[in-house]
Amino acid sequence: MVKETIRVFARVKPLGRRQQAGSYSVDNEEPLSSLEIIVPRDLADGFINNKRESYKFKFQKIFDQEAKQDVIFDSIAKPVAECVLAGYNGTIFAYGQTGSGKTFTITGGAERYSDRGIIPRTLSYIFDQLQKDSSKVYTTHVSYLEIYNECGYDLLDPRHEASRMEDLPKVTIMEDSDQNIHLKNLSLQQATNEEEALNLLFLGDTNRMIAETPMNQASSRSHCIFTIHISSKEPGSATIRRSKLHLVDLAGSERVAKTGIGGHLLTEAKYINLSLHYLEQVIIALAEKNRSHIPYRNSMMTSVLRDSLGGNCMTTMISTLAMDKGNIDESISTCRFAQRVALIKNEAVLNEEIDPRLMIVQLRKEIQNLKDELVLVTGKQRTSELSQEELLQLDELIDTFLKDNDPDSSLDVGADMRKIKYCFVHMKQIINHPMTSGQKLLSQDISEEKNSNDELEKLKGLLQQRDNEINILVTMLKKEKKKARDALSQLKATSAASAVLEQSHSMSLEESQSPSRCFSLKEAKDFSSSIPRLPLLSRTTGGKMSLGCQEAFEVFKRDHADSITIEDNKQLLKQRFDEAKCLGEKLNEVRNKINHLKGKIIQKQIQRAALAVSNPSEELMFDPVEENLRMQIEEEKKSYKTVYSRFKGLKVEIEHLQLLMEKVKMKLQKDFEVWWSEEAKKFQQEKPEMVTSPNTATVPQFIRSSQHLSRNGSSDTSRDSLYEEPAVKNNSITFGNRTLKTRTPPSSSTSIPLTGDSQADADILAFIKARQNILQKKGLGNK
Repeated sequence: MVKETIRVFARVKPLGRRQQAGSYSVDNEEPLSSLEIIVPRDLADGFINNKRESYKFKFQKIFDQEAKQDVIFDSIAKPVAECVLAGYNGTIFAYGQTGSGKTFTITGGAERYSDRGIIPRTLSYIFDQLQKDSSKVYTTHVSYLEIYNECGYDLLDPRHEASRMEDLPKVTIMEDSDQNIHLKNLSLQQATNEEEALNLLFLGDTNRMIAETPMNQASSRSHCIFTIHISSKEPGSATIRRSKLHLVDLAGSERVAKTGIGGHLLTEAKYINLSLHYLEQVIIALAEKNRSHIPYRNSMMTSVLRDSLGGNCMTTMISTLAMDKGNIDESISTCRFAQRVALIKNEAVLNEEIDPRLMIVQLRKEIQNLKDELVLVTGKQRTSELSQEELLQLDELIDTFLKDNDPDSSLDVGADMRKIKYCFVHMKQIINHPMTSGQKLLSQDISEEKNSNDELEKLKGLLQQRDNEINILVTMLKKEKKKARDALSQLKATSAASAVLEQSHSMSLEESQSPSRCFSLKEAKDFSSSIPRLPLLSRTTGGKMSLGCQEAFEVFKRDHADSITIEDNKQLLKQRFDEAKCLGEKLNEVRNKINHLKGKIIQKQIQRAALAVSNPSEELMFDPVEENLRMQIEEEKKSYKTVYSRFKGLKVEIEHLQLLMEKVKMKLQKDFEVWWSEEAKKFQQEKPEMVTSPNTATVPQFIRSSQHLSRNGSSDTSRDSLYEEPAVKNNSITFGNRTLKTRTPPSSSTSIPLTGDSQADADILAFIKARQNILQKKGLGNK
């Protein structure tokens, strides 16, 4: 570990043609150089003027206006580069006002080769040293980060050469649990020689954000950090040294009131001054003693440079000064900042780590060597577990040792930790559970316990199976009992309805002898099947719809306007169900195919892992078969998403159709209930007129239409017969010129047989009334 303060240097920029030199003096005596800046008093401020006239600052070394680039590199950058090659982290950053020469010092000028800055000279020096040192294997990577308006951009992105800054990938900061900073989307480009590294540097410089300002024709409007990553390893060693060198070109601070800029340049100046203000806050906090919190997170630049400021790094600062009269105040401010930076102490640590792959290989070799030595000593090949014969021998030895009464006897099992552990476990069991005369040894107990556990699991499974069977039988029995009750109710309803039919047909028995003007029994049964009935059995079936009411509902539904809509929705719903079924089968097929392809990929990975274990030195090669399988999986996933989206659409459509059908059915049911109640009210109003006396009943007027088939099978035209209203006289019903005699049952002397139950009588008369209404709807009513 190396503890040292940040090394601070100063460089004075040469004056321009129209600039007037300020008054300053440089003293480069050892060990520290001093800079004195003299500010003469202004007579306009009056005679009483307490302003300081002289400012003195200390630096490691001060480079005056005649200093060359190679001198700057040899004095500042070369020692840091040597430490980086040794395995330490390093940082060099330039600080100063805009137009004071920071970019010229760090990057260099483009006019002459001798104007090369610290970055190209450092790259040249590092690769020269790597070529000279053949004792280690070096790997070099570079990265180039730009921080513009508090947003990070990758200047070395290979996909965006010489493009606009807005198109470059944005870099974000991530922090792990150990407070280490990681830069997401910042690419590391490998550079094997100086030429490749310089090409990457020039690529980054072309993507930098620069603009013309009153202070500088090519002013850097962003902070740039060029980082060189070096890793070294000796052949055959598992230790790797990793180091990095940050070369930072900060954007220059400027006073907006002096430059008079506006618009986009003003916004850039605000962000630049703000980030430099946060940098100064961090410097002040680090310089103070007993300061618990350092505000690194205030800006992106301070977060990236956390290790460089008070951390694991050897840091050097270059203060660039413009000593003309117009910029004396800014130069004094830069020197004050440098004096605060010089108070910060860093602790640089040698960055060494162990390569995990090499460590695994070494440990495997060591384990194998130890196994070989053990075989040579014992003469036996050992496995991870003891065999059954060895366990039985140990049981006999333990039994003999326990039965031996000699106090000097010993239990010798050899220098085998497996046998020693087994004996300790056996002794512990004996102490916790003392052995009886018939108790067996540990190995036998373990086998018996295992067998008993297996039998217990089998019995539990059999018991669960029997419970499931009993539950299934109970459920079936409940369903059968329910079906039996429903069948009994329907049978009662059918018997009552048939009795009503037979009683209503008895009044036309004699008329049936005339084949031209009467109803046959078969025609009556067929005709009655289409007649709506009142809920005769509603009380006996627990509130359900009776058979007659169901038939009336079927007739009402056929004539209703929504019947066509219901049928269309049924057909459409059936089509959608079939389509959804096909899509579900296709989804299962695609899912199975994806699982099959994943299984193949897993097999490939297992094979590759086994190959890597058997031959660790061989590098893992690209497998085209595995890549093809992954492409197939992606295609199947796309197909799965397409089919699944269609399946979800069908599901929504099916639910919508089901909801529409439910609404139509509910509307149909309500319309039927309204119609049925109206028919019942009409019948209740006409009921007193239908029964005129205790011994006679007037049959409501109706018109009957019959179709007679010829004997040769040809159909004749139907004839409609008109009948007059029958007159009831002396137990007979007269139709025109014909008289139909009726039989009077013993219990009643009426012409129409009644049951004596008011509800049943109402149902019988409703049957006749409904029959008459249906015929009237067909156009066969009385004229």
